[in-house]
Amino acid sequence: MKRTSKVIKIEKAEYLGQCILQLFFSDGVTQCVDFEPFLKNSQHPEIQKYLQRKYFTKYTLTDGELMWGDFDLIFPIMDLYKNSIVSRAS
Repeated sequence: MKRTSKVIKIEKAEYLGQCILQLFFSDGVTQCVDFEPFLKNSQHPEIQKYLQRKYFTKYTLTDGELMWGDFDLIFPIMDLYKNSIVSRAS
């Protein structure tokens, strides 16, 4: 039996306020992801700057990936898909 895996991409992202984005995935799933806990728990000033609206709202979608800056901040698609981004020591 042949398994086919479907590639999940982010097709659209909408800013909802504060540090929250609604993400629309290629398979029809949507998630409202709050990035604030992750950003607040980071010890790195280059990541914490994204708590400011002027930086947070400058995200881009490139090839189905959500990112800020020149790969300054990027999350695994499946973490976003499952709405399970976690803070890690930085």
